This record gives sequence, structure tokens and C-alpha cells, in this order.
Amino acid sequence: MISLSEISNAVEAIRRHVRERPGQDAVIQVRDADSGEALHHSYAEFDAEARRIAAELQHRYPSGSRILLLYPPVEFITAFVGCLYAGMVAVPAPLPGSFGHERRRLRGIATDAEVTAVLTDAANRSAVADWLNGEQLPPLDLLATDAGEWADPDNWREPAQDHDTIALLQYTSGSTGDPKGVMVSHGNLLANASALYRALDIDEHTRFGGWAPHYHDMGLMAQTLPALFLGSTCALLSPITFIKRPYQWLRMIDRYDIGWSAAPDFAYELCCRRVSDEQIARLDLSRWTHAVNGSEPVHAATVARFVKRFSSAGLNPEAPSPCYGLAEATVFVSGAAHREPAVARVDTELLARHEFREVPFPTQSRELLGNGRAPDFDVRVVDPGTRQVLPAGRVGEIWLRGDSVARGYWRNESATRATFAARTADGDAGYLRTGDLGIVRDGELFVTGRLKETLILRGRNLYPQDIEHELRTRHAELGSVGAVFTAPLPARADGEEETEEALVITHEVAGRPDAAALRALAAGIRRTVVEEFGVRVGGVLLLRRGQVRRTTSGKIQRAEMRRLCLAGELRPEYAD
Repeated sequence: MISLSEISNAVEAIRRHVRERPGQDAVIQVRDADSGEALHHSYAEFDAEARRIAAELQHRYPSGSRILLLYPPVEFITAFVGCLYAGMVAVPAPLPGSFGHERRRLRGIATDAEVTAVLTDAANRSAVADWLNGEQLPPLDLLATDAGEWADPDNWREPAQDHDTIALLQYTSGSTGDPKGVMVSHGNLLANASALYRALDIDEHTRFGGWAPHYHDMGLMAQTLPALFLGSTCALLSPITFIKRPYQWLRMIDRYDIGWSAAPDFAYELCCRRVSDEQIARLDLSRWTHAVNGSEPVHAATVARFVKRFSSAGLNPEAPSPCYGLAEATVFVSGAAHREPAVARVDTELLARHEFREVPFPTQSRELLGNGRAPDFDVRVVDPGTRQVLPAGRVGEIWLRGDSVARGYWRNESATRATFAARTADGDAGYLRTGDLGIVRDGELFVTGRLKETLILRGRNLYPQDIEHELRTRHAELGSVGAVFTAPLPARADGEEETEEALVITHEVAGRPDAAALRALAAGIRRTVVEEFGVRVGGVLLLRRGQVRRTTSGKIQRAEMRRLCLAGELRPEYAD
């Protein structure tokens, strides 16, 4: 396998396989994994389509123009690679949704990136045109890449690009603030793919596949591009198909010999609940060597349930691979393969004081999964206030340095300096501040939470995802997603303002329970939080499905839920 460091840009990385294996499948668009209905695109066919798009873009626009890509997740990849071939800067984003906040976010991306044109497909052109007209954006070309007259692929000319050339703007999920455009270069893409291969022991015989959307970094830069750079094959399933029928994802892994497939933690939990015994009996998951779990907190209980549930289908206990990553580091940072996940049971009281101490069961504790090693990064655990590098056993902010770290935020110098140019107290410079809390133990990275989302109550540090997960474990009536945050207590009867904040629980409920059931559930939630975390709850809001705000990658927007709660904009089924 040729080292990607020897290759000058992402286009060269893909096109060498076009020459070496033109007839091999590059991408398989899976319509129905059970029946085998799919569209197969060889490297030669994929390359010709990408060159056709690239030649048209080169004819219309100067090199470096930002091109907004609004496609269904599977159809997206050819247009994206066409942008790389053309020397344009791709701007991946989801199609305009039906909710106002989704459309406003997309408008913000288009405005911030100063896009020149919008690419989509014929099936969605009308909806995209309606969005453009409704948002009062400057006039933009809107082109459907599967309709109309396009340039001859032979008119394409390979542009001069190197490791420093910007390939795309990957807009952050906005789980803790406004989304920002991460400038990802060709060198970042190549370095990050190499880091993934090295950490997870992946070679050209490993086939990739999954349903993660391509406007999210997991679907694009940790799934499809590594397969194309490697000369492997990537099978792609629609996220909607997965949500409706989780079995389709596992059947795709079986049918198309997928060794590497990634999804957030909730997807593994969903498979445990909704894939039937009869469906499991038809699966062979023995060739799935890398069941990657990332993009949101990975729960040890979820991994254990998944292994137990699908062991009869041949799933190896060493297949689950908890990984850590973020857009600012291109995507992948750390992971482990060919071993059972490392589990640490730590004292919850000490963890609340940012100390990581392992304890035996059944001491009051929390199970944390290790996220493997990060061999291609310099990793430091730093006190976010003093910037002192912390000793082993102390929880701090994770700082990173390496070739995968992106160039900064698009036209946002202040945020770039604050995030991408961190310097420790002893003068060691050039680090990325991840905003994530954790430790490194024996080379293994453990992530404990988000810096901005840590809840401080009576001097204790609590992690909202721990509370949310415990509530779902204890109360089956709850849906799959909730958001926990703190909010100011109401003014006291004497008119004095309270200086403390109270814990607020917002959570979706499953089905349509009546008022009595909701009242009992709210009371049970309060008891659980007191018993398990030792804090009182200031409010419980039980919501219908779909009311908890999430980013395009599925991360819970706790800050936005707090804002909506304080503004009185939530419409709960029950409020206590």
C-alpha cells in the first residue's frame, strides 16, 4: 500500500486506482440490501462522471470558488469528488428541511461561505429553488448535475493542487454554538485517512460501507474517502432507510462483505431494540471486523448489549471499536481494533472533581470506554483555565497537534486563534483545543464530556450525557433522546435573585402516555437523579418525539434546548 504522504492531493489519490483497477466497484448505492437492489459504479465510471462535473465547473467558475452541495446522502459523493477534480472548494450541507431552524442554518452556511453556485439533483431542484427564493440570498447559479447539457469529461484539465490547497469547508455541527466552516485541505484528508488506516489496522482488502450522511464528517471523511483513497469499495445506504429499517444496515454489511462500518451510539442501541430474532438468524456478521462507534458519547452498556444481541450472527466480541474524532481534526483522532474495548469503572464522586480513579464494582461508579490510541497526534491533557499540562489521573481538556488538524475556521480569525493556536503554560505551541474533557491512561484516550456542557452544581461537575443515559436505562417510557442542562432558579419570594442554577430535564417520551402516567414518570425521573447523582431537579419537561433539537450529525443541542426552555418556546406534553 502506497503511503498517502507521497501523494500531492486527493485527486491523485483517487485517480491512481482508476488507472490500476478501472473495472472494480468504487461505490455501490444500495437501494435494498435484502433483495440486493443496488447501483454499482466502477472506478472508471465514477471517474468519468466526476470529470464531467469538474469540466463544467471549470468552464463556469474560477479555481477556489465555493460550491454548495445539496444532495440526498448517497447521490452526493460524485458531485463532491467532481469539485475536488475541478479545484473548487466543496461546501457539504443537508438539503433544506421543513423546519425554520434547519433552513436558517443552511442560509448561514451559504452566506458565511460566500458560495458561487449550488449543485443538486433533478429530483430536489425545485425544493432547493424554493429555499433559495425564500431566503433572499444573492443570485446563485442552481445546477442539477443529472439533468441538462454538461461538459465533455475529456475537456477536464487537472488543476495544480498540493497539500495546502483547501478541499472543503466542513461546517461544524453547532452542538455548543453557531456552526463554523472548518477549512480542510487536501493534505488534511490524506493525513487523516492514513491515521485511520494505521490506528485501526486497515488495508486495501477492507471494504467500507454505511449510512452516515455525507454532509457529516463521519460519512464523508471517515467512510467514503478513505475507501476511495485505498482503492477499496464503499457501499452506501440512505440514512432514512436505516432509521425506518435498521436491519437493512446489518444486511448490507453481510451482503457486501463490509469490514468497516461506523455509526453513532444510538444506532447500535436502535439495532438492539428493533432487529428481530428472525432477522438476526438470517445475518452473518463474522466478516465485520470494525464496528466503529463514534460521533457521540459511546456507552459501555450499549456496546455490551450489541455484542450479546448479535453474537449468534457471528459478531466477534473484538469487532466493536469506540473511536474519537472531531471536524477540526478532519474527523478521526483515535481508535482501536482487533481487541475487546477497554473499560474503566471510575468513582463518580471523584470524577465530579475531575479525578479519574478506578474502583471495583459495586462502588458508586461510572463505566467509561477507552477510545484507543492516537498514534498520529501529539496529545496533551490540559487545565483549560491555567493551561498547565496535567499529570496522569487528572481530567482536563484534550489538546491535539498533527497533520490532520485543519487550517482553521473560514474567515474567522478570532475563533481560529482561540481554537487552533493554543499554547500551554510552559510555551509549547500549535495545539488544537478540542473542547472535550478526558484523560490518557497507558496511551489510551478516555473522553469524559464536553467542556462547555459540563454542569456545575454545588461545586460538583456532572456530565449531562450520563444523566440522560441513566434516565433511559431506568425508565423504559422515555424515548431515545433527551437534553439535560441548568437554568436559573426563579426569584425568591422576598424579591432577591437566586445565585444558583437548577437542573432541568427535557426528554422525549415513547408513545402517548396519559396524564397520570406522565406525572408518575416525572416523579420517577426526579427520584432517579437524586439517588444516582445526588442533586435535586428544578424542572422536568416531557416532550413529544422530535422536539429535542439535534444537529445534522445527531448530536444533542443542549444549549439550544436551554434557550428554547427559557424563552418559553417548548410545548411539553407534561411539565413539572
